[in-house]
Amino acid sequence: MAGAHRRTAPAPAPATVPGTGRDRSFDVLRAFALVRVVTYHTFEWPWLGFLFPSMGVMFALAGSLMARSLARPAAGVIRGRLRRLLIPVWVFGLVLGAAMLLHGWVPGPDVLYWVLPLGDPRGDAWGEQAWAVLWYLRAYLWFVLLSPVLLRVFRSAPLPVLGLSLVPVVVLEAGAGGVPEGRLGSALGDLSVFLFCWLLGFAHREGALDRLRGARVAAAALPLMAAGAWWAVRHPVDGSVDLDDIPLAQALWSAGFVLLLMRFRPRFDALARRPVADRIVTVFNARAVTVYLWHEVALMAAVPLIDLMWEVPMLERRLPLDSPWVQFGVAWVLTAAAVLCLGWVEDVAAGRGPRLLP
Repeated sequence: MAGAHRRTAPAPAPATVPGTGRDRSFDVLRAFALVRVVTYHTFEWPWLGFLFPSMGVMFALAGSLMARSLARPAAGVIRGRLRRLLIPVWVFGLVLGAAMLLHGWVPGPDVLYWVLPLGDPRGDAWGEQAWAVLWYLRAYLWFVLLSPVLLRVFRSAPLPVLGLSLVPVVVLEAGAGGVPEGRLGSALGDLSVFLFCWLLGFAHREGALDRLRGARVAAAALPLMAAGAWWAVRHPVDGSVDLDDIPLAQALWSAGFVLLLMRFRPRFDALARRPVADRIVTVFNARAVTVYLWHEVALMAAVPLIDLMWEVPMLERRLPLDSPWVQFGVAWVLTAAAVLCLGWVEDVAAGRGPRLLP
């Protein structure tokens, strides 16, 4: 990336949320990422990860917002982030934990990870589909805690640090030793996979990406994506090239995709002229943690509800109840119910007055 110090014409200013200075494109991307997550967990289409690597996008968006927040004292920023993350997780843990206890779960000392998820909070096999999604919040927590140091290191040499951030995942995933077992290995693995994306958020906030010519960014991003696709094809898991199961491929593809996304930031100005769509994006962002935490519970609950629908002759005749699309629709209805019933927890966690909907 020689010549990176030369500033090109800045990208057009994106739409912002009135009165906040908030980048509206971030809100749209986060909402889209959440929809993609629910879609993947319903249909498990491997190609979705290539079409839109939602986890990499979400970590990049979070990294940019974290860099902006760190203009304030780090201790206060981290306390605020922890409060906004942990209170919804505690409520989720209380509800899911009670259900797992009724199904015979006997918690051990590692139940403390439900209090502070520095490692993966776990329960019993019955609830695994629900608690398995907590890996993302655990990784996010670690990135938040490490961000004051990461941002200082990044600012010392932005582009070299960004490039070197891919070294850990290559060493862990392609090296002879491999990723350690257990919670430590899971934490190290996920941090290494998405470190580049988190730092891309820093690069976006610091303006480092705008100082790069678009052609040079594409020249770096496209080979990364090609390498990720090649690694996935060469290292399939159970015959599948699902990026979620191939960490190095996930890291490389996400790095290239998110690099392009953050440099050539799409504008969503037209969305502001569509009140319904704009409102949906607002709700998704104000209730992002609720949607993420509860969507798998909704998918689980959709199964017995659809079983009951088979007992209604009209529904049995008119609806394809054996189609995953029905589960998808029912899950969204249940997720919406969770947002209405429990979304106010995010308001309390953020220090706002509780509201039914934002």
